[in-house]
Amino acid sequence: MAGPPDSPLLPRNLPATTDSGRWLWLQCLRRSAALPLEPWLLAIEAGELRPDADLIAALASRFDAAAAQRLLVWWLHNAGADPALLQVIGQQRHPSLAARLRAALAEPWAAERAQWLLPLVGHQRDPADFALLAGWLASPQPGPCRRAALEGLAVGLPIWPLPPLRRLLRRLLTDLDPSLAATALDLLARLPQPRLALAGVEPERLDPAVQRRRQRRLSALPANPLVLVVHGRGGGVIPAELDALRADVERRRRAPVVLQSLTGAAGPAVGPLRQAAAGGPITLMPLLLLPGGHVRGDVPALSAAWRGSGPVLRLPFLGAWPLWQRALRLELLALARAWAAAEGTATTPLLLHHPLQEGLASRYLTHLERFCQARCHATPYTATVADELVQVLAAPSCPPPEGARPNGWAQSAGSESRSPVLPLVLAANRLTDALSPWSGPPLLQRPRLRDGLLDLLVALP
Repeated sequence: MAGPPDSPLLPRNLPATTDSGRWLWLQCLRRSAALPLEPWLLAIEAGELRPDADLIAALASRFDAAAAQRLLVWWLHNAGADPALLQVIGQQRHPSLAARLRAALAEPWAAERAQWLLPLVGHQRDPADFALLAGWLASPQPGPCRRAALEGLAVGLPIWPLPPLRRLLRRLLTDLDPSLAATALDLLARLPQPRLALAGVEPERLDPAVQRRRQRRLSALPANPLVLVVHGRGGGVIPAELDALRADVERRRRAPVVLQSLTGAAGPAVGPLRQAAAGGPITLMPLLLLPGGHVRGDVPALSAAWRGSGPVLRLPFLGAWPLWQRALRLELLALARAWAAAEGTATTPLLLHHPLQEGLASRYLTHLERFCQARCHATPYTATVADELVQVLAAPSCPPPEGARPNGWAQSAGSESRSPVLPLVLAANRLTDALSPWSGPPLLQRPRLRDGLLDLLVALP
């Protein structure tokens, strides 16, 4: 076995890259206990020594933050420098090094080297750098730069502020760069409550490969037992479309799903759900569309009762979810387009809902009208068909005319008042029973809305 090199371990004695003894020389350099680093840094800064990867690997254990900053300055001023040098620089954390990185990324030429520098920003683990990395991701930068910014987020993932991080990653899921979207999806799955982070995403807006990746992620994440709070019909009767939805959600979540009817005398048995939860929480999801008395009073009381036997994760009511509101808007726009194509004139669809109190509910309805481009109209379940049409259409009451369209269109004989009509109810109830000749089916019988809701419920924690 060859012995140590005869020459002192100084920069001027470093063998050339073609020298067969270079590897042994560098091994001795790495193991030397009393080697001063300064001569090597000075030689690199003076241009007398090239910081090749093997040399830097031999010296790496001796670098501190000050040495890393000097190497970074050298790298920034040498256009042909090897980016591998940055891997050593990135192992050091110091405010001065972080400040030098930020300054470099603010230079006019920053885009030329940002793909190498942005990951180092994440290595510094400074929460204040989230805005910098997010800015590079949101701006129209070259693909390598944006992917490097996302790598920087991945490196420092635990230290970023969670709400804006979730919002940013969710926006990136629909990015035109599928590799960027796929990485954002993987990072979302690493955050706390990953199923909740992936819920509410519209599958049709994702690249097909990203959506398949999302489904694989969801199937690998355990799901809580789920309680779906529904209004129900008299005596606690559950409409068939709600029970069918429950079965589909349970099959895809691979966890128990039960329906809790607000009109029923008693809820489902707690014991089996708690056993399935294995000490974890039960998820409570109100399938309610408006912030009425049930959402503000009954659901909190129900949640409190369930908490008596263990933890409960109570989620916002369905009507508050942006995904649901967007799906509702698309359904109303489709109705309006079909009506305009058939009738030759445009009109605003009617969204029929049960009466609500003033305050929060009124503000919600105002938002829904603006967002969905529809007219919300309070419709008592006790109203007769004739009374309802007089209120909604401001026309003489009459039975449905010959050939009336039962597909969500209301019209009155002897009047030009016509509008697409959509009952704001998930499943069949007294309103849809009374208005069935005039309006289309309830929301769960409309494929676009049902598919969107099913995907949301499957993704819940």
